[in-house]
Amino acid sequence: MFKVLKQSKKSKARIGEIITKHGIIKTPAFVPVATKGVIKALSHNFIKEIGIQVAFVNTYHLVNHPGIEIIENFDGIHNFANLNIPLMSDSGGFQIFSLSNKKRAKLRNEDEDIEVKILDDKVVFKSKIDGREIIFSPEKSIEYQIKIGADLIMAFDECTTYPTTYEYAEKAMKRTHEWLLKCLEYFHKNKRDYQYLYGIIQGSVFENLRKESAKFVTSQNIDGIAIGGVSVGETKEEMRLAVKWVSEFLPKDKPVHLLGVGRIDDIFDLVIYGIDTFDCSEPTRIARTGHIYQIKKEDNLKEFLVVIDIKKNKYKNEKEKVDEKCNCYVCQNFSKAYLHHLFKEREITAYILATYHNLFLMEKFFEKIRNYILNN
Repeated sequence: MFKVLKQSKKSKARIGEIITKHGIIKTPAFVPVATKGVIKALSHNFIKEIGIQVAFVNTYHLVNHPGIEIIENFDGIHNFANLNIPLMSDSGGFQIFSLSNKKRAKLRNEDEDIEVKILDDKVVFKSKIDGREIIFSPEKSIEYQIKIGADLIMAFDECTTYPTTYEYAEKAMKRTHEWLLKCLEYFHKNKRDYQYLYGIIQGSVFENLRKESAKFVTSQNIDGIAIGGVSVGETKEEMRLAVKWVSEFLPKDKPVHLLGVGRIDDIFDLVIYGIDTFDCSEPTRIARTGHIYQIKKEDNLKEFLVVIDIKKNKYKNEKEKVDEKCNCYVCQNFSKAYLHHLFKEREITAYILATYHNLFLMEKFFEKIRNYILNN
């Protein structure tokens, strides 16, 4: 499933390959979010052209719609969505956090009235579509993910809100550990032969809890490790410390995924701890608001990309390419002025072009990361 091809001499950073039925993922790699079986504003035929290696689908949202029965009738999400790349699936654990946190739900334009009940053996949601009760337990989450057919699936966990008390963080961590054991039992009895399970480290911003969780999760019979409960409102310093604390326990022979982190500076600072894959909605989400990446310094990884707002009036008459240093389809064919015009007129094509460009440069960024590790 996973092999290390090159270990950095200066840090825990490494080049590797995650081998799946649907393709090989060269790591470190970025994982765009395809929550409902589609990368928002991106046509499927662009995926290969951009160089996207893997995408992340969300179990909770797919259970809501179209429903597991329909996806199962197509023998999985790859066939249903015609996605011919490796896929990761989220367990639904993040929705415990995001949907039960009304302030965050409002910021994410999600329904603030969704009822979430967290019990020791399960979580009960009410569907925002038809109001029906949806039950997620460790076993149900794994059942759903097996039927979705993702290559790399996540154990069901409780992602705690931030800030939180030490007492609740400890309770949520222990619950996550208990759920992992149930996930493992169900997974090994029912999985498809090509599927792999990741266990998730929790512990909020508390060092001893993070280390305790890392020791427990890495000691289990799992295929990969995921670090959860980060980028949920804590400071960047707290997030970096959480990753640093667990890094000493991360296995050398298994892939490591960092959940929900994908800003350029975060990736640069955290890949050194042995993180192999990062998922985040950042590049596609900001693209839809007219914020696009620009290559700033090609020879400086830390300052490789910056973000500009193409809607600003200073780009109204700008004849230059969207990015003079980028050779993607968008930059070969369109000017800043044209993209500015499309956003001002709220043309759908604006979102498509900006998303294409941002994901193309994110792939270039990770290609540079792999080259930096290769060259020590």
